[in-house]
Amino acid sequence: MNLLCCFSSSNTNATRNAAGPAGTSTEESPPTVASAQPSSLESTRTPGTVPRAKNVAGNSSSQAPNTEPNINNIPTQIFTFQELRAATKEFRKNRLIGEGYYGKVYKGILGKDGPDVAIKDLNLRGVHEKNQFLVEVLTLSNIRHANVINLVGYCADDNHRLLVCEQTARSSLDNYLFDLAWQHPLDWFTRMRIAYDAAKGLEYLHNKFNPPLTYRELRTSSILLDENFNPKLSAFGLSNLAAPVMDTNGNCVPSYAASAQWRVEADVFNFGVILLELISGRRFIDRSKPSHEQHILNWARPMFRDKRRHPELIDHLIKDDYPSLALNRAVDVAAMCLQQIASYRPIMTDVVLSFTGIMAAGNEITLSPSSSTSE
Repeated sequence: MNLLCCFSSSNTNATRNAAGPAGTSTEESPPTVASAQPSSLESTRTPGTVPRAKNVAGNSSSQAPNTEPNINNIPTQIFTFQELRAATKEFRKNRLIGEGYYGKVYKGILGKDGPDVAIKDLNLRGVHEKNQFLVEVLTLSNIRHANVINLVGYCADDNHRLLVCEQTARSSLDNYLFDLAWQHPLDWFTRMRIAYDAAKGLEYLHNKFNPPLTYRELRTSSILLDENFNPKLSAFGLSNLAAPVMDTNGNCVPSYAASAQWRVEADVFNFGVILLELISGRRFIDRSKPSHEQHILNWARPMFRDKRRHPELIDHLIKDDYPSLALNRAVDVAAMCLQQIASYRPIMTDVVLSFTGIMAAGNEITLSPSSSTSE
């Protein structure tokens, strides 16, 4: 079985339309998206819909609305800034677990015996930013999927914009994939299960919202692992309010490129990078390698079409403990996702389905049905 057959001509037809996410004709329509105007959230929302800003990334030129979203519509917990400051021990440096353009992430504990949470302090200020923030919080609060981090609550006191999310038992994927201090390298089957589950989470975000929810900064450091190495996608959505849209070379793209379709295609590309990193154990950029091998794509692409060279792509830590046919099919999936012409890349539904071929080639992987539906 050639895995490329999993990707049909649907890649270039209406399933690529960002206004109508991919899916079969029998699947229910994605939820209708409410207007970006916060005052219209309540009047336009119908049962089963998930309100979201129509185009947050490209809304900078619009005037700030005069009203705020109705916070009573947000089915999540509201925290005061004082509560979150106490949860992080005054935002101590030793509680800092991540930092980026969008802000800082702290480890917090809610109450004396409360659960561990991740608290994101976003770089958002002002009335207009608060309205955007609450609209996005409303969207995040409606997400229910086993492979996407759950929103616990938020804080919008004064000029503070903080998100409170669940905290996984383990840290991010990059720490287990690239950190040489980790004494137990991930085996082939664990890596493919992580890739499969991450693909399901991404498929859910693309297919169940209209316009699709996109990650845009998907990378191994953004995939968190629980105690059983099940992945959960994190840091999507609201991080895009403060951060510019970047291409894979780290350059800001023109505003017109920040369309829903572009963001979906960028997600697929970034998933392909992660899959290749899982296969090879290499970072996207590795300055320790010879100059012609420092960029993972420059190194890997010459081997994509020659199955005899696929074993050269495998992480040396895996050694020979992998099914050869499963490797070939996984490399095929990565190659399809990493195509330079964005419209040729598969949709995430096809990527998820392709893992049935990887399962057939390595039957130790047990896959559940596609998780396009919420869980």
